[in-house]
Amino acid sequence: MPAVVYEKKGGIAYIILNRPEVHNALDAEVVVRLAEAWQDFADDDSLRVAIITGAGDRAFSSGADLRKLIPLMAGARQPGDEYEEKLMSNRRLISIALLRGFDLYKPIIAAINGYCLAGGTEIIQATDIRIAAQHATFGLTEVKRAIIPSGGSLVRLPRQIPFCKAMEVLLVGDSMSAEEAHRIGLVNQVVSPGKLMEMAEEFAGKIAENGPLAVRKIKETVLKALGRPVNEGYALEDEAARVIMGSEDAREGPRAFAEKRPPRYVGR
Repeated sequence: MPAVVYEKKGGIAYIILNRPEVHNALDAEVVVRLAEAWQDFADDDSLRVAIITGAGDRAFSSGADLRKLIPLMAGARQPGDEYEEKLMSNRRLISIALLRGFDLYKPIIAAINGYCLAGGTEIIQATDIRIAAQHATFGLTEVKRAIIPSGGSLVRLPRQIPFCKAMEVLLVGDSMSAEEAHRIGLVNQVVSPGKLMEMAEEFAGKIAENGPLAVRKIKETVLKALGRPVNEGYALEDEAARVIMGSEDAREGPRAFAEKRPPRYVGR
């Protein structure tokens, strides 16, 4: 089986980190395949939303493989297979895999089914809706290994949770429970393990039924407006509204409501 399983069903992309024997740790194959999956998801107009999760019931991802990926990236060993060769010849694949500096305006849902540490916690910060199983644990443990979480966390985390809590997570390196992650706003909901994918698919199904152009413009505008002065944000919002109100879908939505039928959105 590949280290990342990528499937498409009913407008939903399923991305499964598939190294359960090592808590779905990120090696070169995971990074390359994950980057390729995100690129395909972005390019495929039939896909409306993605769900990312980990194989098995013990881990979403424990982060970078300390025995394989970190020594490779640090130059402590040479590439040993095609994926390591590909990664070392194009290090931007790591940024794409972690959705750092890669524009992707389709929604992503994280179904977090256990350990979500280091690179795992970095990945979920690039997602939009996060559902955690009750036994999930979170943390940016890199500082304990004398490295830093450079997959976006130094920028994203203080924008997503309170500053002082973000600094605690970053500087101390301890893990936290799913309940604590929910309390500070890092995840949306905490559910029993048996309900995890059901809840993720419920969110995905609702999003997939909405106007796809409107969904993408909402996410794009929110991300571009983050950190900008209010008036600049309003200008981005006005431009998004102009584009959407001129679309076929914006005419179809109210028409379908008036005719009491499901809308037939085409994404333009």
